[in-house]
Amino acid sequence: MSMALKQVFNKDRTFRPKRKFEPGTQRFELHKKAQASLNAGLDLKQAVQLPHGEDLNDWVAVHVVDFFNRINLIYGTISDSCTDQTCPVMSGGPKYEYRWQDEHKYKRPTALSAPKYMSLLMDWIEVQINNENIFPTNVGTPFPKTFMQVAKKILSRLFRVFVHVYIHHFDRVSQMGAEAHVNTCYKHYYYFVTEFNLTDQKELEPLKEMTARMCH
Repeated sequence: MSMALKQVFNKDRTFRPKRKFEPGTQRFELHKKAQASLNAGLDLKQAVQLPHGEDLNDWVAVHVVDFFNRINLIYGTISDSCTDQTCPVMSGGPKYEYRWQDEHKYKRPTALSAPKYMSLLMDWIEVQINNENIFPTNVGTPFPKTFMQVAKKILSRLFRVFVHVYIHHFDRVSQMGAEAHVNTCYKHYYYFVTEFNLTDQKELEPLKEMTARMCH
C-alpha cells in the first residue's frame, strides 16, 4: 500500500461513524474469524464461505456491517469530487439511474443528486444496523424473520455505490493509488453476495463486464 493511500485510509475518513462489534460477543468473534481469513491471504472465494457450525444470519450480519464500513470509507475518499454539480443524478453511466425511496419523506422513487442519495443511503443503513430488532447484538436473541430481506436490500443498495464510484469516479480512485484496495473490496463483496444469493443478477448488471474480467 502506498504512503498516500495509507494516509487516506488511516485517517478513518468514513462518511459516517463506524458500527463496531462489542468485544466478547459472538459477533465480535465471527468478525475476527472473517478478518483472520482475509489477513491470512485466503482466497476470497473461500474466505466468504460459512464457517462450519456457524449461523448464517450471524455470518451475514457481520459482513453487512463490515461492507457498510468499508464502502463508506471508499465513498468518503472520493466524496470531495462527487458534488451536486458534477453528479446531479445518482447514476451508473447513461443506462442506469438510481432513484431514492424510503418510508418517510420519499415515498415514491425520486431522482436525486449522487451526494444526496449517498447521504440518505448511509443514514438509512445506519438506522437498520443499529436497530436491535433487526440486528440483535445479544447472543441468544433471535433474528427477525425479515432479517435476510433487510440484509439483501442493504447489500443491493451498497452495490450502487460501487457502480457510481467505478463508472464516474475511478480516475480519482486511481489518482489516490486506491485502485487495488477498491478492487479487493469489490471482489470480496461480489463473492459474498453470490455465495449466498443476496443480490439479484439484474442489480449486478451495470458492472457485469468488469466483474467477468475481475472475478472469473
